[in-house]
This record gives sequence, structure tokens and C-alpha cells, in this order.
Amino acid sequence: MEIERKSSGTRRYFQGKENKPGERTMDARLPVSGYFDAKSCHIDEFRALVSRSLEASELVFTDTVVKNVPIYDVAGLGKELEGAGLRRRLMAEWAHVLKDLSGVLVLKGAFADTAPLDEAAKVFHDIIAREKLENGGGADHFAKAGANDRIWNSLQKLCLQAPAVFAGCFGNRAIDTVCEAWLGPNYQMTAQVNLVRPGGEAQQAHRDYHLGFQTADISASYPAHVHDLSPVMTLQGGVAHVDMPIESGPTKLLPFSQLYRAGYAAWRLDEFRACFEKRYIQLPLEKGDALFFNPALFHAAGANRSADVQRLVNLLQVSSAFGRAMESIDRMAMCKALYPALKDAHASGSMSWSSIEAAVSSCAEGYSFPTNLDRDPPIGGLAPQTQKQLFLKALSERWDRSSFEAALDEQDARRRP
Repeated sequence: MEIERKSSGTRRYFQGKENKPGERTMDARLPVSGYFDAKSCHIDEFRALVSRSLEASELVFTDTVVKNVPIYDVAGLGKELEGAGLRRRLMAEWAHVLKDLSGVLVLKGAFADTAPLDEAAKVFHDIIAREKLENGGGADHFAKAGANDRIWNSLQKLCLQAPAVFAGCFGNRAIDTVCEAWLGPNYQMTAQVNLVRPGGEAQQAHRDYHLGFQTADISASYPAHVHDLSPVMTLQGGVAHVDMPIESGPTKLLPFSQLYRAGYAAWRLDEFRACFEKRYIQLPLEKGDALFFNPALFHAAGANRSADVQRLVNLLQVSSAFGRAMESIDRMAMCKALYPALKDAHASGSMSWSSIEAAVSSCAEGYSFPTNLDRDPPIGGLAPQTQKQLFLKALSERWDRSSFEAALDEQDARRRP
């Protein structure tokens, strides 16, 4: 590919030229400095990107697109979620939507049975009440402290307090599939509950973890290629635990905004936030629906202007096995709490094996590293056994609880420095 130096006013860029039919160009400009800061941001380029539209003809597994957001009917995706070949094609489409198209998708009816969500909601309300008594409740990243009720690390708290409910909420093949589509296998699940009551204010437009949670100066200190890398390290999602009409303030989204390479610098600028407020879309969600989006998508929680909707969402922040999750999770304690529930579900046949695998994926550590290779060498392969592999082996061989816990403790001891 021929590379030429181009100039545009006072700006100079390296930009690829297509020299073969069908060969892709470098479709975004890179400052000669190799870094993105406020001076790299140009609102006209951003407006052009977010003016695009998504047509249903670009998709295979759905023909429903609303406000540039593809809506996938989970009830109609049975064979696509279970068959290896079709599942990979579906995952490829979802990754394409998240990376190259509008950057957001909805899994309609991700939970055909919403009873686990109702049970989880009761647990969450108990936790909120208890934590308010203990510490006044948690702060939020992008809204005033106290504006929302938030549960940090709802993943671990739900698992330890109600493991069978956890299994029902996270033993979800559709959610497992979209996580794997963006991050590959052995992703790291974390979750935080957000409860926005009537009158709750909206968040400011932002991008998310990793670079979205850094100051402008720190973000600008990372080279441009790290700005490209950050979005593929996490996936943002949310499960609706109640019906969420527009007036209740579902997430404000700006489709295609993840395509703007300088966006980690741009989202803080007034003209970009004004553009977001002018062009954002919102979609009503029903209880059991799930929304997933590229973390680089400009987004913000909406204001709850309803009279009586307590907007309860379990926010899923899913990390690559190769990255660092935002929250510290005691996955050992979670595994020990969850094992009896999944062992009973496996024995009774109340959960399919694929649903059990999904629940384990949201609980256990799926990556072999870091570890102590002196004590935990890769025997019979390139990497030591993972906590997830041990969990699934114990279930498949129907170990008793004490044997599983002893094996977990032994594995943990081998991994320590």
C-alpha cells in the first residue's frame, strides 16, 4: 500500500491510498504526532460519521433496525446460538455491528423467563438498603453522587447472597454469545446495578473504560494506536429488570460515534457534547431485553421523567481475558458459592450444559495467567489449567462440594507468587 503525506490546513496526516480493487484504505486520519488530544478533534468529521445510517439489508440474522440499532429476536435464534457453525456466523455479524457499523445492538427477549430477574431485583433492593445504612450508598462516575442508587460489584454480591438466582441470571446463552463475539472466549464478567428513580438526572455523554475513565491529560498521553485498542478490551451491556419506556430514561446512544478515532479526547469537549445532545437516540426496553454496545460509543444514562418507573438495570462490563477488569472480584468465593447450585441444576437437568457453561464463564477465571510457573507449569499444553476448566471438570465428573473446594484451594496455592 502506497503511503503519501497529505496536508489539510495546518493539519498534516499520514493516510493510506487504495491501490488494488477491493483493498481497504486506512479510513481514519492519524496525526503526525501519533497522539490524540483536543487539537485532534474536528466536529465536522464527527458529524459526518454519525450521520450514517444502517440498513437491514447489511445484516443476515435480523431484518429489524430501529433508529440505526439492529434488534435481534433471541427467541428466533435458537439454532444460531447452539450450532457451532451458525453461532460463529452470528458472532461475526455482532462483532461487525459493534466495530464497523452502528456500534450497538439489542437482544430482544434475552430472558424468555424473567423470573430470575425478579428474584435478583429483590436481592438488589436488599443490598441497596443495607449499603445505604452502612455507608450512605455508592457514588457514580458521570452523575452527581447520590443521584442514582448503585451497587458496585453486583456480580459477586448476587452470587454470594443468592447463587441459584445468579445461575438463572448469568446462565444465558445469548449474553454469553455476544460477550464471546466481541471479546473471544474466557472473558471476565463484572456487573454494577444502577437504579434511577423518578426525577433522577441524566449522565453526561461519555465513553467508557479503559481510556474513558482517565483524565484528558492521561488519555492524551497514550499513543493513537492505544486509543484504537481500548474499545476491543471491554464490552458494555445492560439487562433490563423492569419495563423501561422512553420517559424512564433508557440509555442515550449516538450510533456510529465509536468510529471517531479521536473520540476519547472529543467526548469532553462542549461542541461534541452538544452534537450528542442534538442527535442521540433512545430505545424503550422491556423486562428481559439486553442492550450491548462498543465502549467507545458516545452514550449516557437518560433522565427518569416518569411518574413511577424505578429504572433498574444490571450494567454488564465485560473484559477481555487479556485485559484488566475494572473491579476486583473474589472469584474463588463465587465459585465455591455457585458450585452446589450448578451441580444440582446439572443433576436435575433444569439447566442445559450450554447454560451451565455460560454461568461458569460469568463466575470463574477463564485465563491461565498470571501464575507462578514454577509451581503451576503448563502440563500437557501451553498453559496451566484455568479455574473455569477446573469448575467444568468437577461438574462433568460430579465431584462433591468438598472435593471441588479442595481442588480450588490447591490451584490457588499454586498460582500465588
